[in-house]
Amino acid sequence: MHTPVLDLFRPGFHALCRAYFGLELVGVEHIPATGPLIVTPNHQTYADPPLVTIPVRRRVYYMAWSRLFQIPLFGRFIRLLHAFPVQIESSDPRAAREAVRLLQAGQVVMIFPEGERSPDGRVQPFKPGAFRLAASLATPVLPVTIAGGHDAWPPGRLLPRPRRITITYHPSIHPDPSLEPRQAAGDLAGRAYAAVVSALPPVTTR
Repeated sequence: MHTPVLDLFRPGFHALCRAYFGLELVGVEHIPATGPLIVTPNHQTYADPPLVTIPVRRRVYYMAWSRLFQIPLFGRFIRLLHAFPVQIESSDPRAAREAVRLLQAGQVVMIFPEGERSPDGRVQPFKPGAFRLAASLATPVLPVTIAGGHDAWPPGRLLPRPRRITITYHPSIHPDPSLEPRQAAGDLAGRAYAAVVSALPPVTTR
């Protein structure tokens, strides 16, 4: 699917991120060119959605925290970028229905399974929602690791600072059809989590 607006700004944004963050994109050959897909990155900064999307040559829809849509101008802006709201404090059937509609139409949906930004850069436990969707719809999941984002833009910092960011796109994983849906979702979440943390540097204590 062509994305003319994103394609127009993509080279400049990519060049800016390479210059400022030393951005490195690894494993982009693993991004499926067609078919429904759930992208599940770890979550370190507000910039994660556009950073992860740089090499994805398809329209991407983003499940985003509902409170972001209440911010004047910003809420309208992220809607223009195909974001739709989800209440992370509780189950949200409206967001789930929208995700199902998009995936059944063969679209790409990005869901951050931690639910919110990591407070310390470590990957937080994955919530099951994205993987229940994948299991119920037999949709592949693309695990993505963002490394260095927390150092560049930790919570509480107004603007990002120049720190190296590496984004790794892992091979897609598929729900196990031999398992019942709840077990398949748990298995998928475990495999996605393992893939994400596998590309992170060892945690050091200070």
